[in-house]
Amino acid sequence: MIKTVIIEDEKPAARKLERMLSLFPDLQLVANLESVEDAVHWFSENDHPQLIFSDIVLGDGLSFDIFEKISTKAFIIYTTAFDQYTLKAFKLNSIDYLLKPIMEEDLAGAIEKFKSFLPSNQSVNSQDIKQLIKKEKSTLSRILVKIGYNLKIVQTHEVSCFFSENKIVYLQTQDRTYPSDFTLDELEDVLDEKKFFRSNRQFIINSDFIKNIHTSPNYKVEMQYQPQEEITVSRDRVKDFKDWLVG
Repeated sequence: MIKTVIIEDEKPAARKLERMLSLFPDLQLVANLESVEDAVHWFSENDHPQLIFSDIVLGDGLSFDIFEKISTKAFIIYTTAFDQYTLKAFKLNSIDYLLKPIMEEDLAGAIEKFKSFLPSNQSVNSQDIKQLIKKEKSTLSRILVKIGYNLKIVQTHEVSCFFSENKIVYLQTQDRTYPSDFTLDELEDVLDEKKFFRSNRQFIINSDFIKNIHTSPNYKVEMQYQPQEEITVSRDRVKDFKDWLVG
């Protein structure tokens, strides 16, 4: 039997996932945990499972906090309503990332993927996991931003540009500027490359919001919505920039 743990703070979602997992007779659910605190305590006191299904946004923090405090060799399948955490999830022992509402076929596919990494000794080949995930990474379509004590979903197609300032990365929309939890390097890896381009070390721009392009003396881009600082195209990126514009 494959020992399995669910980490989910929404009881209806936890019950639904538990029912779905009951369709797989070789999975044995050994714990249903509701918070970062509960999970850290449970993993400290019990033998670790082979498979974890974990929501990301919990009532007392992110489930990533659990695995920063507790080292585990278990495989993790993340389940969440937000896809902005894809990259960070894949840096851990994640083998899949299921967006809610979870579909039965997606769940079955994730479980089959998990089983494909289990040889007879049930060891974890982290390098193989990273290679598989790198090939299957998804495109970021929405970002969760924090405004005071509130959360807001911003669709990436609404973002004119991303820029870094004082070691914080912001996203610029028609309405305002929002801080994010990403780095530009991370964003560059998960944004739709047909729409977004890294013009220099400080900016990623969206082609849908380009207002004007100056070519002399240097390439400079005017966006419909942008911070006060001008957006230039690095000299070594000019050719890629022109190819991107017509691609």
